[in-house]
Amino acid sequence: MRISVSSDMDEPVARSLVAALRDRGHEVRPHGALRPGDDPQWAVCSEAAAREVADGTADQAVVCCWTGTGASIAANKVPGVRAALCTDAYTADGARRWNDANVLALSLRLTSEPLLKEILDAWFGGEPSADAEDRQNVDRVRLLDHGRTRG
Repeated sequence: MRISVSSDMDEPVARSLVAALRDRGHEVRPHGALRPGDDPQWAVCSEAAAREVADGTADQAVVCCWTGTGASIAANKVPGVRAALCTDAYTADGARRWNDANVLALSLRLTSEPLLKEILDAWFGGEPSADAEDRQNVDRVRLLDHGRTRG
């Protein structure tokens, strides 16, 4: 799988993330502080990683900043992206299952290496739900991307 990864800081957990994704056999496309010469601002690098998901040059993305909040906000501004800030494995599993999330947002401050492994196991082990109600919600979010919902 092609995974875009962004971080606004070159922190140990960000480097561990890249290594863990490569160890899992993924092609990693780095952005921000993970790519020399790239703009490391969280809004800029998170958008770049999310755009690769939206345009199909990446299958998924992982965006990181100190809290993970800014990275998730920036990624979610890109139409077609469903970014989820996950601080534990249960949330990562649910984000993939119920929300069909295609961008994982992580906190550089809160994510330890053991927790990172648990989150990645849950994220990549999860499958989008086939439940009709779950699909309707994801479809509603797609309509929101195009400004097609009212009320």
